[in-house]
Amino acid sequence: MGITRLKLHWQILIALFLAVLAGVAAGEEGALFGLTFYSVFDFLGTLFLNALKMLIVPLIVSSIIVGIAGIGSSSALGRLGGKTLLYYLTTSLLAILVGLAVVNIITPGIDEQGPVKERVGFSGDTGDFADKVAGKGTGDVVDVFLRMVPTNIVAAAADGQMLGLIFFSLLFGFFMTKIQEDYAESQYNFWQGVYETMMRITDWVMLFAPIGVFALVAKVVASTGFDAFAPLAWFFISVVLALVIHVFVTLPLLLRFIGRVNPLRHYPAMAPALLTAFSTASSSATLPITMECVEKNAGVSNRTSSFVLPLGATVNMDGTALYECVAAMFIAQAYGLELNFATQFTIVTVALLTSIGVAGIPAASLVAIAIILAAIGLPLEGIGLILAVDRILDMLRTSTNVFSDSCGAVIIGRLQGEQGILQGKVAKG
Repeated sequence: MGITRLKLHWQILIALFLAVLAGVAAGEEGALFGLTFYSVFDFLGTLFLNALKMLIVPLIVSSIIVGIAGIGSSSALGRLGGKTLLYYLTTSLLAILVGLAVVNIITPGIDEQGPVKERVGFSGDTGDFADKVAGKGTGDVVDVFLRMVPTNIVAAAADGQMLGLIFFSLLFGFFMTKIQEDYAESQYNFWQGVYETMMRITDWVMLFAPIGVFALVAKVVASTGFDAFAPLAWFFISVVLALVIHVFVTLPLLLRFIGRVNPLRHYPAMAPALLTAFSTASSSATLPITMECVEKNAGVSNRTSSFVLPLGATVNMDGTALYECVAAMFIAQAYGLELNFATQFTIVTVALLTSIGVAGIPAASLVAIAIILAAIGLPLEGIGLILAVDRILDMLRTSTNVFSDSCGAVIIGRLQGEQGILQGKVAKG
């Protein structure tokens, strides 16, 4: 009975600690009765991820439709959309500038002997990655608008094309308020019922979160270990330091002075979502838990969160944009390239655009870094310098993405005049 009384974020933290120990002890070869521990971690982690992904489409569609139908007028929706996009652009730009400042101060690509390219060596084969990036360029940013309007909404749902689903759900919820009242009411009740049901299923799936987190993190530790960090220590430290500044300085200042709430209350409210984001390395997979934490723990209305959070999980990538900037600068330094103001401005601009435009592409951050390298004239093979630590940093920057989304929901909720946000006691996990 004792452990069931622990708040969810404590259960997940304990699971994280045990996962590191288990991953180090088991490695990829450790086995019992011919069954490797790694395969068990892989099975349990995949099962948990699948359960989270199963929730995404019905939860997002129902929550957006209910939320937008509740807003009603086009002017109210326009104000909400304008504030949301302004927030996302602002925080992404601030994140990039923080990353740029840190990487210029620490200069991880240069040591006392000069550029580190030869001493770091290539930590991974970029051949497979080159195929992924083939044909990608800044034109992919324009494709974000094409992905907004899917030719087949069922296919978009099956393929996980979030942007198309969000656009369709926005239209459905808005025009639902324009039809005959008795039809509109039955539609609203149906989608409200779907939403309530999906939140109950989310609660149930979260009971297994500590097990899923344990498996996902143990698998990563078992496969990568800690040896890869030594040659890339300063790059790793630069990214982590920049992410920490953004999460513990930049965003709390926005919460305090624009949202006018106590930032310290927001961290425990979002702890389960942040720890899940860290273990899954997926903003989309974490979305059901993010919505639950923002609504139940932080006290933001479904009307606001159902619009801000799904859109944020698709286009707001603070941690990703910051990482792209630091990685591109590190690779440039490692190759001994002197970057003037104009080149660094190019990096900032392309990082901001690609963090939005390539969000739906697999290995989005690495694709975006490739686009930046092409823009400033560096070879694609430079990505091989950072592949060894990309997975752990992916987990950290995903947590940053999710935290920024949640801060956006709080700030925009407050700007919309909502009361009671982060005022009461945090709900128990």
